[in-house]
Amino acid sequence: MSQFNSSIALSQFDAVLFDLDGVITATAKVHADCWKRIFDGFLKQRAEETDEPFQPFDIQNDYKLYVDGKMRYVGVQSFLESRGIQLAYGEPSAPPGYDTVCALGNFKDVFFNEVLQAKGIEVYEGSLALIRHLSDRGFKLAVVSSSHHCKAVLKVAGIEHFFAAVVDGNLVDELHLAGKPAPDAFLLGAKQLGVEPKRTIVFEDAISGVQAGHDGGFGLVVGVDRKGDPEALQKNGADIVVQDLSELLG
Repeated sequence: MSQFNSSIALSQFDAVLFDLDGVITATAKVHADCWKRIFDGFLKQRAEETDEPFQPFDIQNDYKLYVDGKMRYVGVQSFLESRGIQLAYGEPSAPPGYDTVCALGNFKDVFFNEVLQAKGIEVYEGSLALIRHLSDRGFKLAVVSSSHHCKAVLKVAGIEHFFAAVVDGNLVDELHLAGKPAPDAFLLGAKQLGVEPKRTIVFEDAISGVQAGHDGGFGLVVGVDRKGDPEALQKNGADIVVQDLSELLG
């Protein structure tokens, strides 16, 4: 493979940055289901306390618009704001609960770990084939994910050895970086690989992720359309859109 989509020569690039959930692993649905479980519990309790009607969290719209690809607490705040709900931010060390943004977000660890240990991780075969292909040809590879579970997922999937760098939610928190749609995490990934953004490809399935890749000045932003909405990825910064990474193995 010397080209992408018969027009983008791989000789123009040195490295590839992959988002994790929805790009490499089929964990996006797991994350969405966890968030629905969290927010519906919160919204039901709030409806009982305020006598307002219960309006459940909608995976198709609410997850995509307010949560997908974002850092955990940013996603919580974004969704709550969409419903006109204000909560104190709280402390990241808070136990899971419904009284602060951080406490609400911290339910995620509990629910996600339950699924991870019980069901394991599915890796997209097309993604794994492309990763192997690029690795064999000497490309530098990294994962850039908002997930705090990124390294655990890579380990469970048995693919951590392909990646020379991992920028995850834990590192973003530690360095106080802005999360996606800001490009900071992707720029850090390129820096850790020792490559220029213009010589780097970004793979993303989230609107916030393609925005980050575009705004970071990366040489190519590939949108991975797992949700059946290629136009949204194109409008927000994807140079090309594929349904599966196997399409690039021509």
